[in-house]
Amino acid sequence: MSESVQYELAGEVAILRIDDGKANALDFSIIDSLNDGLLRAEKEAAAVLLTGRAGRFSAGFNLGVLRDGGPDVARGLVTAGAELSMHIARHPTPVVIACNGHALAMGAVLLLAADLRIGASGDFKIGFNEVAIGMATPVFLAEFARERLSKRHLQRATVQAEIYPPESAVDAGFLDRVVAPDDLLACALEESQRLGQLPRAAFARTRQILRGGVVERIEATLTDDMAGAFPTGS
Repeated sequence: MSESVQYELAGEVAILRIDDGKANALDFSIIDSLNDGLLRAEKEAAAVLLTGRAGRFSAGFNLGVLRDGGPDVARGLVTAGAELSMHIARHPTPVVIACNGHALAMGAVLLLAADLRIGASGDFKIGFNEVAIGMATPVFLAEFARERLSKRHLQRATVQAEIYPPESAVDAGFLDRVVAPDDLLACALEESQRLGQLPRAAFARTRQILRGGVVERIEATLTDDMAGAFPTGS
């Protein structure tokens, strides 16, 4: 497991912490470690609490890898991120996110993939900045956005690249509630325990009924979307 991801079992909740000491940007190592943690939580029949560190949840993909690795590496990294988001969305146990601060681009996608999202209040930025930095929105991002964001905010949050403070991110649909930073982990842990106590089969089946179509559409379009976004030889 990457040194930037820690796994802790607290009763019946598996806590996954991302902390790279910087922006918590997602690279291959961190994504692999998060997937490993999700699999471990499944084996231990534990609900999942995913969090970052004070002031940072995740700034999205590591732009240095995307910029310097070439199209094949960039395609592989973004594909891995999409697959991580699907892993979260279909995980057999509940996944709660404690959003400690900034959550941008792929970091905001993870919010949309999780079952419950609690954010810390503060001067933080949450949302999709892809269009603002000259990148087209990938299909998997658009699919999660259509599913979880308010219709009143969908165009603003995607096409118009509007970035939200935590309180407004609740209205937009990125977060479910906002609490004081000092209360964040305790509140998220309590919610993780609550969701973890729901009958597991009923929870998983109901979520599949509601969300399965989104994951299926992402799977069906992912290869072609990534090939178009990062063509070989570009």
